[in-house]
Amino acid sequence: MTLLTLDEVAAITGLSQSTLAKKRMAGTGPAFFKLGRTIKYAAQDVDAWLLSRRRTSTWQPANEL
Repeated sequence: MTLLTLDEVAAITGLSQSTLAKKRMAGTGPAFFKLGRTIKYAAQDVDAWLLSRRRTSTWQPANEL
């Protein structure tokens, strides 16, 4: 399993660390691990979350998984 840092996930998703923190609190972002004070994300969880956000048109509502 490949674990990504918060900086890496922010770069991949284009979201700020602050937005990722808000999504963690709300449970709407990718699944994550909390190892002590460190947040890590499994690469496959980030990929799955990104794919869940995929759209074919602009009128579809966002899926807040």
